[in-house]
Amino acid sequence: YGNPDVKTPNIDVLADNGVLFQRHYNTTAICMASRANVMTGQYEYKTGSNFDHGSLGTKQWSTSYPVLLKKEGYRVGFAGKFGFSVSDTNGVWKKEGEVAKHDFDFYAGSPHQTSYKTIENKSMAKYAKEYPHSTRAYGAASIDFINESVQKGEPFCMSVFFKAPHKPAEPDPVFDSVYKNTVFRKLPNYGREAGEHLAKQSRMGRQYPRFVEWGYDKDETYQEELRKYNQLIYGVDYSIGMVMDELEKLKIDDNTIIIFSSDNGYFNGSHGLGSKVLPYEEGARTPLIIVDPRQKNKDLKTSSLTGNVDITATILDYAGVNIPTIYDGISFAPIVEDPKKQIRRSLPIIQVWGPEETHCLTVMDNQYKYVYWYYKDEERGIYPTEELFDIVNDSYEMVNLASQSEYNSQLTAMRKLYDTQLDHWKNSGVKYNGYEKYGSLFTRNLN
Repeated sequence: YGNPDVKTPNIDVLADNGVLFQRHYNTTAICMASRANVMTGQYEYKTGSNFDHGSLGTKQWSTSYPVLLKKEGYRVGFAGKFGFSVSDTNGVWKKEGEVAKHDFDFYAGSPHQTSYKTIENKSMAKYAKEYPHSTRAYGAASIDFINESVQKGEPFCMSVFFKAPHKPAEPDPVFDSVYKNTVFRKLPNYGREAGEHLAKQSRMGRQYPRFVEWGYDKDETYQEELRKYNQLIYGVDYSIGMVMDELEKLKIDDNTIIIFSSDNGYFNGSHGLGSKVLPYEEGARTPLIIVDPRQKNKDLKTSSLTGNVDITATILDYAGVNIPTIYDGISFAPIVEDPKKQIRRSLPIIQVWGPEETHCLTVMDNQYKYVYWYYKDEERGIYPTEELFDIVNDSYEMVNLASQSEYNSQLTAMRKLYDTQLDHWKNSGVKYNGYEKYGSLFTRNLN
């Protein structure tokens, strides 16, 4: 995405051969909820799945893309961190994927947070000797599944949910030399001073102390953290390269669509924050690259707004499978054909995990982002707050436009989009796992 300090040679090839999406977001920027979003094509308040809330219901799983593809004759495979449980009751933590794995023809997934040590992931043990770090092992597992599918003469869909670059950062030592002498530059919104204009609620969760706890506040430890973080991503890039080479070797690279994305972003010190979760750009915006070898135009970029729920609809669209009406996702295949195409007017970002103070609902259109923080505590001087950012002209979110009178018309328009999104929550959201109350809590109430 243009960062000269970062090396991703294989992902660069994907971008050169496909379409790079510049405004793609996770509608919930945390792994469990986001992976459930991607599998089901539905927003979190319809999956009912996130930490602090509960499992994905069997009804929602029944219309997931792996289940629907298998019904239509595809072989479906999975490797990596599954990330969520499928159950109509809760209390199945650390058994993520145990129910869902039976719907796959090939399963190399592991529960909970998984391990970077291949040998500690039961389903991956046979790859441990040659690939002791799990990131490269997932590439090897993918290759095995693809070869099996080719030998059977059946169409396939392989999903790889990498753990990297999740904390604790334990990069593959094979790549220790890649960033040994790299000095990473800091973004324009780096540091605590660059977060003072944000809502007080944004500093009430773990993201704020982790700026210091994880060493982003000191240059030496900042560089160390960035080296480990990007070394983990380099391992992902290498694994992707393994699969790309195999597709070419099998002569099916011209008949295989590749979609690359991530389950959340990462602050890495922006606005004086660590981790992810919050709706600001570094936490919620993620890469999306799609390569359709049938497309003649290459190396394209689009600023069209898309979300992780759209990945699901796109997979089914390309496979010729009907997209369920329950989906919130919209196929972005038309954007691949015409990068100027717009498929959606707005997109939400949902944050209902962790301390209540940090819970908020966000809505975006093609230019603006509106965030409503409902939490109130008069004794601490915390009141319901709204933020408005011009993402096109202020991508680092350094100016809150909500109180500037010249932006009243834009603020009014974004409030209407927000209210429409909240109405959808009230009408379509699950009535369990604690989601129903947000219909009232997120109702705008500003004095």
